[in-house]
Amino acid sequence: MQLAFRHPPLAQFAARPALVHERVSCGGRALSLPHVYHLPVESILSAVPCGNLASRRGVSQPQNDAEGGAGSPLMAAAKTKVQAQFHAIVGSDDGEVKAAARALATELTPAGGDLACDIVDGAVQHVDEAVAKIHSAIEALLTFPFFGGEKLVWLKSASFLADDPMGRSESVIAALQRLTETLSGGVPESTRFLFSAVGVDKRRSFYKTLGKIAKVQVFDKLDASKGGWEEAAGELVVALARERGLRLSRGAEEIFVLSTGGDRRTIGNELEKLQIYLGDRREVTEEDVRLLVPQSAESVVFEIGNAIAARDLRRALDLLDQLLFQGETPIGIMYAAIIPTVRSLLLAKDLMARHRLTRPGQAFHFGKQLERLPAEAIAHLPRKKDGTVNTYSLGLAAIHADRYQVPELRAALEACLVTNVQLVTSSLKAEVALSQLLVKVLAPGR
Repeated sequence: MQLAFRHPPLAQFAARPALVHERVSCGGRALSLPHVYHLPVESILSAVPCGNLASRRGVSQPQNDAEGGAGSPLMAAAKTKVQAQFHAIVGSDDGEVKAAARALATELTPAGGDLACDIVDGAVQHVDEAVAKIHSAIEALLTFPFFGGEKLVWLKSASFLADDPMGRSESVIAALQRLTETLSGGVPESTRFLFSAVGVDKRRSFYKTLGKIAKVQVFDKLDASKGGWEEAAGELVVALARERGLRLSRGAEEIFVLSTGGDRRTIGNELEKLQIYLGDRREVTEEDVRLLVPQSAESVVFEIGNAIAARDLRRALDLLDQLLFQGETPIGIMYAAIIPTVRSLLLAKDLMARHRLTRPGQAFHFGKQLERLPAEAIAHLPRKKDGTVNTYSLGLAAIHADRYQVPELRAALEACLVTNVQLVTSSLKAEVALSQLLVKVLAPGR
């Protein structure tokens, strides 16, 4: 068997404990032998995937799945090993990404502790720094731990994968390509790799490759500017509350979601406050949330909608005064709280009457019933930006729709139109116009 070395022969390293990192030619292919200590030639070559070499040594090459081909259980096991060896934690939620990465790094740290860990800080400001950090990670990946055994390489808080000039730099892209090649074929099995980053451009080839060779965890913030975010935020609140042994009532959950805006860190902080305040009590009420959780303008707007749906005139008027005192514009209150609530109530009530839908226990349960209706039955419903129906707002309305009749809601929507015209054309005070509207909608007989 002939080995063609581009650097001094391997025999020169056999007599001393030197680090070998050579390029060899095997079967017409250039291969890398990454950093080997005192390993005989046969041991090194046994790890090199070279079909020609196998045939020269008299070992038959696998031809089908059963013998170890591309779709065989052996190849599936190899892929599973790669998945367990490499990890990536990314997302737009800075706090969660860092917390999850720290926890996973602790879990992956070998018995050797800090001596078996190489941490490369990827938080950089310039292209040259980014390239240098990537190369440092590659070197760490190709180096065995000083005392042998397992090793962890953590490329931490990388800031060069965003959609910005540094992330688009050809030098950075080329360095990331070399890192990808190293991960795909040149890392000792005893080495574990952890990558963490905030603000990753998921269109990058490096990110797509990570998804194929690594176990990727994504922690993204909820986008409160997109319709339907409340459902996802509600599920997150319920899950985090359950971890603390807390149970929020339906009204408490709705107010809590709007007050925290779906931010995971804020949710955790506010749940901790509630847990301390409640003591041994596990049930969280609306009063508890209103007392301890700071209300945002969005949560007050939401509560006006709730008060309208519940036909609670006194509370609706109080909340109107609060929003006006905070400087919210009358026309904004109309468009953000009153009109959407009345419209959702009318749509939900009409659907429930026409198709015999039942009152949902939770807002997101209503979407399950809508999915069973024919397309023409829901064609008129308002849509989110992605074209799907905003079932959460309709579900909230469906919970309270039994308090109204369809003719009342039609009259209420017409009253909204009249008030809208008054706000932009007449000299009537805005607070008076909105107060009169709430009375017409919630207590039309007065």
